[in-house]
Amino acid sequence: MLELKNVKKYYTVGETVTKALDDVTIGFRQKEFVAILGTSGSGKTTLLNVIGGLDNYDSGDLVINGQSTKAFKDSEWDAYRNNSIGFVFQSYNLISHLGILDNVKLGMTLSGVSKDEKHQRAVDALERVGLKDHLNKKPNQLSGGQMQRVAIARALANDPDILLCDEPTGALDTETSVQIMDLIKELSEEKLVIMVTHNPELAREYASRIVRLSDGKVITDSKPYEEADKDNRFQLKKTQMSFLTALNLSFNNLRTKKGRTFLTAFASSIGIISIAIVLSLSTGFQHQIDSTQAETVSAFPISMSRVASTQPTNVESPLGTTDGDYPDTQLLIAKEHIQDQVQHINPLDEAYVDYINEIDPNLIQAVGFNRPLKLNLLREVDGEVQSVVFSNAPQTETGLPNAADMTSLLGVSTPVIPTDVEGNSPVLVDNYDLLAGEFPTTAHDVVLVVDSNNQTNYNALRNLGLSIDPEEELDFEELLGTTVTLVNNDDFYTELPTGHFIPNQDLATIYKASDNQELRINGIVRAKADAKMAILAPGIAYSEDLLAEFIDQNRQSAIVVAQEASDVNSLSGETIDGHSREMLLSVLGGNAIPTSVQIYPKNYETKDEIITYLDAYNEGKSTEDRIIYSDLAGTMTELTGGLMDATTYVLVAFAGISLVTSMIMIGIITYTSVLERTKEIGVLKALGARKKDITRVFDAETFILGIASGVLGVSIAYLATIPINMLLENFSGLKDVARLDPVHGLLLIVSSTLLTVLGGHIPARMAAKKDAAIALRAD
Repeated sequence: MLELKNVKKYYTVGETVTKALDDVTIGFRQKEFVAILGTSGSGKTTLLNVIGGLDNYDSGDLVINGQSTKAFKDSEWDAYRNNSIGFVFQSYNLISHLGILDNVKLGMTLSGVSKDEKHQRAVDALERVGLKDHLNKKPNQLSGGQMQRVAIARALANDPDILLCDEPTGALDTETSVQIMDLIKELSEEKLVIMVTHNPELAREYASRIVRLSDGKVITDSKPYEEADKDNRFQLKKTQMSFLTALNLSFNNLRTKKGRTFLTAFASSIGIISIAIVLSLSTGFQHQIDSTQAETVSAFPISMSRVASTQPTNVESPLGTTDGDYPDTQLLIAKEHIQDQVQHINPLDEAYVDYINEIDPNLIQAVGFNRPLKLNLLREVDGEVQSVVFSNAPQTETGLPNAADMTSLLGVSTPVIPTDVEGNSPVLVDNYDLLAGEFPTTAHDVVLVVDSNNQTNYNALRNLGLSIDPEEELDFEELLGTTVTLVNNDDFYTELPTGHFIPNQDLATIYKASDNQELRINGIVRAKADAKMAILAPGIAYSEDLLAEFIDQNRQSAIVVAQEASDVNSLSGETIDGHSREMLLSVLGGNAIPTSVQIYPKNYETKDEIITYLDAYNEGKSTEDRIIYSDLAGTMTELTGGLMDATTYVLVAFAGISLVTSMIMIGIITYTSVLERTKEIGVLKALGARKKDITRVFDAETFILGIASGVLGVSIAYLATIPINMLLENFSGLKDVARLDPVHGLLLIVSSTLLTVLGGHIPARMAAKKDAAIALRAD
């Protein structure tokens, strides 16, 4: 069955060569009890280790069932030990953190035996050695003899062909030794048993064959055997330890060192705690920034006006500088003022308005068009018809508008409720609470806007003809239902024989004109506390549809037709240029060209898409034909946008230093664990564990530590956000700033696990390379 042919095994230390096995040739029968005797240093244990595959021979051959082992790879030696060899050691070599049942199962686990079969075979083996009543105990709960029985049960469980016993009774009392030897002798009737011992009496009493060694040579053999040539019938089943088994081994080991495990996990978690707190603060501050940005988007929309500013082309020597060269020449330079350089007239026209209205509605909340349109408004106050305006500007003396200054009279600062590109007005309903009345349902319904203290603009009420004092309180019902009459141009303006026009002075008559329209204060609204687009100023607000309707009805009015054909202001008689005439036509309702446009993006991401859309309009156009827009919110973001990210990166980098420190510490801890578990490594290798299985055991240990430190760190950081938020609220007034994103928490746990496994992998590889025979001799 087993034969050694001219096997040599030498050990060299410095210049000294020890011949542990010196040209040993010996064969063994399939079933016999062989006792190997010899003094210390005679080569007994080395012979046993070579037969068991724990030591590799230098030369010669070990033949198993006709199969030479000269070309065996490490994995084949591992499989050989697992399939064919059962070890019984003098010091038992049980794994202390496993129960005796799991100790017995371990070899079968490596050979891939199913769970149920593995359990049953382990129970049967323990029953056979007389430990039926001790199945659930740990090794430290057993006597020496009982632990040796567990070692024998472990050796038998995988049904090996060969049982190798190294001084099996060396640590036992006489009575227990007899029991163990009786058991081993019984097993020799089924298997080849090779026992190393110093006790010749024990050998003579129990062994069927005695072999004596001296200086690495066989000097006597009571029953020699020479193996006949035979066909190769030796089959090996490769071993493998699953990661789950490695986890179980490592978890049980860590459980025996709870205090150290917790301290290690805590120390490793410090870096995770630091990074988690930084990320939670970063996330919270980013949330604050995002909220501010959302408000900024509404407070500072993308805007375009007729007069825009561009980047000056030459600012090296601006006009009026006192930091010049003071040249000594008789030449001067005609220099353009910087304000003239930056001014740009945007060619806003109806084509551009149409382009704006074609923006993807999913990108915007609303679009606002400001038009210098004078609504011809009248109201009867105390029986007298008066001219009124929707405006927050202070009242002025009534006078004719002129091309140079018309805004003070016309009240163009009155806000118009923005709409989306489809003509709807979600801004009002989504961002304002209705305090009284109803939201507008037609173009003729207007609303009165109040602030968070229910205050509205004093001038807005005075311009409606209300006789009130500052700080006077009014009941909502006094204002709801207030009506104002809108008069068309042909009734409101009277043509003079000179061809000029003046407002009709007979207000009472035009107040009753048949085509007048009635406007009504239909509701009183106030911005919600969490409104993102509270953009309506306190005062009167009306819809875009009202302006569009007025323009449609007055495009062909007499004053508009006359003004279109004249370079003279139809109201003042002054000569005007083309730009002023267009402005005057806009005031009179002769066109729908706005003086400015405001686009309200849904968020910062859609703002960028809108910018891209606006830039596409300018592609291929000359400088004069381009529309220059203002993106104040974007400018603010450019100044501050990277600050939070940069701060976060720096803080995370500093916190990451502790992660590296933790990784080094884990490497040291794992190396310490390797030293502590050296004998366990030897046992695993004796049972057939591969190098990668040993590596897997220690990787599993660091994997558990990594998860533990990650979970502990994230948990502590999460709890730390509570006092951090309390402090920040007390010092800054900001609420719930620190908030740990669950995704960040999960990523930190994964990172902790990966870094910990990485830190412990080198010691794990060192463990895998340990010599099995040397590891088994470790204290």
